[in-house]
Amino acid sequence: MSNVIDLLERMGQDARLRHASLDEVELALADAQIDPELQAAIIAKDQRQLEALLGRGNLCCLMLPAKEGEDDDSEESPSQDDEEITLHHAFRTVTSVG
Repeated sequence: MSNVIDLLERMGQDARLRHASLDEVELALADAQIDPELQAAIIAKDQRQLEALLGRGNLCCLMLPAKEGEDDDSEESPSQDDEEITLHHAFRTVTSVG
């Protein structure tokens, strides 16, 4: 899999390779010893197929601070001294794969 990632990274960084002819892209894929199924997905510019073959998908993560009183699962709040103020924020993590 690292060969595929390395080649895609190189294609993104090298304008000549990114805008290369089909024959040049096929040659680069063959030189990198990329599997034929992956080659077909790259040539077709089929992102979904490429993600499926690599076992990857889009991953999004969002973290938001909780409102006052919406602390984490703990039942007791930590004690606070007059001299020391502790800010306690719980975060909600939302992930989506798709």
